[in-house]
Amino acid sequence: MNLRRMSRTAMLYVVAGLLVSVWVFPVLWALLTSFKTERDVLAYPPTFIFTPTLSNYREVLFGSGSILPNLWSSAVVSCSATLLTMLFAVPAAYALARLRYPGRRASGFYVLATQMLPPVGLIIPYYLVMQRTGGLDSYPGLVMTYLTFSLPFAIWLMVSYFEDIPYEMEEAALLDRAGRFRTLWYVILPQVRGGMAVTTVFVFLNAWNEFLFAVVLGGNHVRPVTVAMFNFISVEQTQWARLAAGAMLAMAPVILVGLAAQRHIVKGLTVGAVKGGGRR
Repeated sequence: MNLRRMSRTAMLYVVAGLLVSVWVFPVLWALLTSFKTERDVLAYPPTFIFTPTLSNYREVLFGSGSILPNLWSSAVVSCSATLLTMLFAVPAAYALARLRYPGRRASGFYVLATQMLPPVGLIIPYYLVMQRTGGLDSYPGLVMTYLTFSLPFAIWLMVSYFEDIPYEMEEAALLDRAGRFRTLWYVILPQVRGGMAVTTVFVFLNAWNEFLFAVVLGGNHVRPVTVAMFNFISVEQTQWARLAAGAMLAMAPVILVGLAAQRHIVKGLTVGAVKGGGRR
């Protein structure tokens, strides 16, 4: 039995290692490429032993093609969109999960329908609206655009966490005359902190990595880093080393956010494994 258990555990580790390597290999390859010269990048067969250089990072950060302003634009847009999304998504998800009001099913279906719309089909309407309202190449215009497609996702993700909270906890607080808002703030929200962390990280990731709306609705003033990295790609030449360095710098804030919220993310992803005792 012990031998069988050990072999099964070893097999699981091997399978998990293979699955992780599918994600890790491109990242490691890009990391190695960011320290190469253009000559080493284009060498065939690929070189694994080379003299590393920081010139690509210096050029990307402080050269003529610096992406520092673009990192700032991405940070402003992503943080603002995430903050507004969570500000509206939490009470909306609470209402859909806990309250009984006329039109609840219709409003839930509307939120789901907006989440299912293909983003590419909304580019032209968004562009025309932003052009008429002066929202092109501006932070408010891009933030409001991101809010429209991140809000339905956040609402439906948060609904599942609110539904796992037993109704008895809320009823006890209401019987003590805590009020609906105080019950939400002091009783319900502490129970769904993990779910809020997961939702916040996912919304931030979607906003940070978004490219389609940024390239169409942005401009010279507001240009997120996902759009700025295309400056290293041209018809004549693609600067692979600098592009890889820019990609590593663009990944760094996302990795830091994930590490900072790791404990809450794990708790939030596993909270639905055991359903609460609430009524449906």
